[in-house]
Amino acid sequence: MHVPFEGPGIILDWIGEKGHKLHYTRFYQGDALPDTSAVDLLIIMGGPMDVFDFHIHPWMGDEIAWVKEFIKLEKPVLGICLGAQIIAAALGEEVYPGPHREIGWHNLQFFPALGDFKICKDLPTTRKVFHWHGDTFNIPEGATRIAASQAFPNQGFIYNNKVVALQFHLEASPESVLELVENCRDELVDGPHIQSEKEILSEQNYFDTNQEVLYQFLDYLSALLS
Repeated sequence: MHVPFEGPGIILDWIGEKGHKLHYTRFYQGDALPDTSAVDLLIIMGGPMDVFDFHIHPWMGDEIAWVKEFIKLEKPVLGICLGAQIIAAALGEEVYPGPHREIGWHNLQFFPALGDFKICKDLPTTRKVFHWHGDTFNIPEGATRIAASQAFPNQGFIYNNKVVALQFHLEASPESVLELVENCRDELVDGPHIQSEKEILSEQNYFDTNQEVLYQFLDYLSALLS
């Protein structure tokens, strides 16, 4: 975790249902990174900072280097929003500001290539998911692009069958969305892909269906450990 208001969200429900043990590394509290051997499945959460903000967040370089080493161990990884950008950086790709900010509930297109991994059952071509980001990344060499939106063509990829990077927030819950709004309200300005606070908070139709998709990604990654 990089900030206190971007936590695991409904991932906690999945962890509880599966009986897994959870260890936090809270960079905003100065937590030290664990030994890579002590981690079976890595989940990297979001945050409002940029991956190139080394002068503001000196731990960012250490985290990217740690993730790079963890990926080499061929253990499963899930990165969400900033987490996806950190994975891209760890794999040697550029992360940079996009042409627009994308905030709110916007349509996402999943590509047929995602079906090759047999992760999502009855994969929908398009679904509405929650976004809150301004940066984007290039798809790393050897990775498969799996999603895009109107504003950002690179919304997710899978690398080496074990590393999943998602620019969007399937883990969102009504509570976590409210926390983001309360802590990042200053970013809700006029823009072609930015919804108002009222629009964001009034939407309640997509949490359950997005949870189903997220659980399928998590089940896929955890099955790699067996």
